[in-house]
Amino acid sequence: MPFSLHHGDALSVLSGLPDDCVDSVITDPPYNSGGRTAQERTSRSAKQKYTSTDAKHALADFTGENMDQRSYGFWLTQIMTEAHRLTKAGGTALLFTDWRQLPITTDAIQAAGWLWRGVLAWHKPQARPQKGRFTQNCEFMVWASNGAIDAARNPVYLPGLYSASQPSGGKRQHITQKPVEVMRELVKICPGHGTVLDFCAGSGSTGVAALLEGRDFIGVEKTEHYASVAADRLTETVRQTLTQDDMTLVT
Repeated sequence: MPFSLHHGDALSVLSGLPDDCVDSVITDPPYNSGGRTAQERTSRSAKQKYTSTDAKHALADFTGENMDQRSYGFWLTQIMTEAHRLTKAGGTALLFTDWRQLPITTDAIQAAGWLWRGVLAWHKPQARPQKGRFTQNCEFMVWASNGAIDAARNPVYLPGLYSASQPSGGKRQHITQKPVEVMRELVKICPGHGTVLDFCAGSGSTGVAALLEGRDFIGVEKTEHYASVAADRLTETVRQTLTQDDMTLVT
């Protein structure tokens, strides 16, 4: 199979993987943003933070959203240090974040040993306007490399700005689900036939994009419900992308 999916804690799972086994780390960790007071930060679930009160879809919650900024930075440094060990020399990392956690994310990725390369933007066209304020219609991707990048190994020209709406209705299977069309562009930073790692796999969008673009995928998801959703999506993607050349006829 071109993918493996692990249900469990990311740090525990990653510690059991071998050195230099992936080409790119592309992940969307819990932002731990918002909360003007300690009570707001610790009392609200991810679902309460990221879905509106009048939302008609019933999406499963997930944990890991109640850390303060220092704890989040410590956790992210730990896990990105482990991810650095797993990534081949010249490999890359992309971490989603919002404006509030952008500084701590750039600190953590450098503290973990990565070379910070810049910040990409994901523009969300359907973000709600805010009277008297600028619309908060961008999230960001901090990207970095494990040392020098060999451009000849993966001679792509990728944009720094992506525009797409979050999946809605029946297509939305996770509270913070990212558009597959954006993820398909991002996984192109991984060389062809390389391996993408997402240790916060959620509903599997990174993995779906990797498989569609001809990359292998390693995913880790802590929430049992979402691990099941991701497994179904990844399996269906493999089924849809199989060609006759991939099949062996048994007589």
